[in-house]
Amino acid sequence: MQTIAERLKSAHARIENATANAHRPPNSVKLLAVSKTKPVSDIRQAYDAGQRLFGENYVQEGVEKITELQDLTDIEWHLIGPLQSNKTRVVAEHFDWVQSVDREKIARRLHDQRPEGLPPLNICIQLNIDDEASKSGISADALPALVDTISQMDRLVLRGLMAIPSADASEAQQQKTLAQLHDLFARYHTKLTNFDTLSVGMSGDAEAAIENGSTMVRIGSAIFGARE
Repeated sequence: MQTIAERLKSAHARIENATANAHRPPNSVKLLAVSKTKPVSDIRQAYDAGQRLFGENYVQEGVEKITELQDLTDIEWHLIGPLQSNKTRVVAEHFDWVQSVDREKIARRLHDQRPEGLPPLNICIQLNIDDEASKSGISADALPALVDTISQMDRLVLRGLMAIPSADASEAQQQKTLAQLHDLFARYHTKLTNFDTLSVGMSGDAEAAIENGSTMVRIGSAIFGARE
């Protein structure tokens, strides 16, 4: 059985190959290790192997891990799951990034509740790019207004877009969706100073996402093993 360190090495090699095949610069795609449901011992193993970016889907689980791993001061913690308004304070106090902002109310609460002693909270707007009823995120039509709103909040830094394309799409539909995402990202990347992150692509579609401009892929089970 492969160790976490060996699986991490394989994930990085996969990203490097996809980046090269897409004729993109080396190190232009970051790996976010999705550690939801996994114990802190697994996170420590990944950390010891050089991983620094970790993504959590569930607020309470994430906060418990952040608290327990406070000695690892250079970890960057990303919330990638849905966020309810009654949990924004604890998220604003603990996480470095929130990739799942999909409405103004959540953004304003995160801004108002971000402690002054911490740097501004990094934000990605989550797009429901395929208009799936089962998924969170805003429509492309609603994006400009939310971009404008968040851009005016000094305790938040708008870093980019996050999306979870349909897992059941045909290859042609997948390419169309990813191209649309890249076009939306490029529109704001050229206009906004810190807008540098397109978080899309997981274990099943990382190569296609990288081909279409993803700057961050989110990989979990391929690093930590199947979830229970």
